[in-house]
Amino acid sequence: MPEELPPLQTLRAFEATGRRLSMTLAAEELHLTHGAVSRQIKTLEDHLGVQLFRRMTRRIELTDAGISFFGAVTRLLSELAREAENVRRKNDDTRLVVSSGVSFASKWLTSRLHRLMVRYPDFEVHLEVTDAQVDFAAGHVDVALRYGTGQYPAATAERIMNETVSPVCAPDYRDRMGGLRSPSELPKCQFIHEIGMNTTWERWFSMMELPYPRTRGPGYSLGSMSIEAAIRGEGVALGRSVLVAEDLAAGRLVALFPQAKLEVEWGYDLVYRTGNHDHPKVRAFRNWIAEEVREFMAANFLR
Repeated sequence: MPEELPPLQTLRAFEATGRRLSMTLAAEELHLTHGAVSRQIKTLEDHLGVQLFRRMTRRIELTDAGISFFGAVTRLLSELAREAENVRRKNDDTRLVVSSGVSFASKWLTSRLHRLMVRYPDFEVHLEVTDAQVDFAAGHVDVALRYGTGQYPAATAERIMNETVSPVCAPDYRDRMGGLRSPSELPKCQFIHEIGMNTTWERWFSMMELPYPRTRGPGYSLGSMSIEAAIRGEGVALGRSVLVAEDLAAGRLVALFPQAKLEVEWGYDLVYRTGNHDHPKVRAFRNWIAEEVREFMAANFLR
């Protein structure tokens, strides 16, 4: 029988391509190049002796044979993943692997994880810090905390927190700039930018119905990095309410105009493999983080 099976790596490439109807998106999901996915699809088609996709100018679609085979592959891969998870669960019931984005881990999560360990002493908690997409089909990660739109491939997401942004800076920087009592005084400051955010300084000034001063300033790819830059006195940052809460409470930062809040489109999501809602480890983590979020938001008057 093994010699009759197609190469197993081609099935994952086929499933991802068939689900997303894009070799480019499938390649991103599988962390492969477009060419590698294309070659694996061609290998599978040669093995089966049938064309699985119709290649058109700007899109692809499944052939009739592709549709039939896609249903079988999806079902079998899901069953295989479930059985693999059952085997892992029997041998690794106590290890709880949590994946968190970099900024959220450094500014919020790590200082609270000890309470998770106290609450569930039988769990061996492992924290993996990365902004990369989690492959739940691999079964390595139990739960993930991500900052995004709420849409994640082959996973279920629960929004746990939204946030706003408003100007923050170090107390010394505020004093050096004369107190900064009005938004109209901000143009004399250096602005700190978080690269990739849609909630920009330009949008904040538009919300305030003020002209946007296109002054130069440093840009950082992570929210935690822009916050640390503000703490160092490099300028004024648009502080994300969740990430800056503890620095505001400790006095490392001050909120210049706390009522001038711009809503952020993205939010913080608890993400786990679809179907694992009632898995004991997922359920335990969901209960714990829900309680942590409630206490955090009440203490910081966030909504």
